[in-house]
Amino acid sequence: MIRFHYNLAPNPTKVALCLEEMDLPYEPVPVDTRKGEQHSPEFLKINPNAKVPAIEDRGTVVFDSNAILLYLAEKTGQFLPPAGERGPMLSWLMFVATGIGPYSGQAVHFTRFAPEPKDYAVSRYVFEARRHWGILDARLADRRFMLGDDYGIVDMAVWGWSRLVPFVLGEEAFATLPNVKRHLDDINARPAAARALALKDRHAFKAEMDEAARLAMFPHLAQKTA
Repeated sequence: MIRFHYNLAPNPTKVALCLEEMDLPYEPVPVDTRKGEQHSPEFLKINPNAKVPAIEDRGTVVFDSNAILLYLAEKTGQFLPPAGERGPMLSWLMFVATGIGPYSGQAVHFTRFAPEPKDYAVSRYVFEARRHWGILDARLADRRFMLGDDYGIVDMAVWGWSRLVPFVLGEEAFATLPNVKRHLDDINARPAAARALALKDRHAFKAEMDEAARLAMFPHLAQKTA
């Protein structure tokens, strides 16, 4: 059975969707990042980068959500692209990994958590997040899923983040991203998505963003500058 180290953030949630879509047996192992559990010696042996998600599969450890999606797809032979589409699959999967996720995450950090002064950072990361989401919206304008008619791991990667577009870009963001919203709704209607989201009821995670949580989530705050 796969051991799935997770919390309720976008990247673990996309892996939960993948595991459910593939009907793979797994044991969810909560890692409460606001309590600092990602920095424990036990977890650092699994992911030295102190991030969730990670999986353990019969002695094989894989971390980084998009790497896990690709690993599981190749392991099972499910949700891979049709012949000739491996290049686009890798390109869009990495687009989510290096663009959508980081810029959306930094936009949230600077708009909601960072102290002042932060105007420049907010301007840069919100602009880049909107730009990246606009590219995805254009991509989905003439196709149902990211690679065409077939649902696959790239769509799962997008879904992990698209659920939070209003949190990243504001409540009205979907008005300018209709194709992303339609794509989100299509995946939300899948039974596997409901099962993935139900993980929130399996374990309780710390909700307070107190000083201890800030230090656990943003370790640079503990560094003293000269």
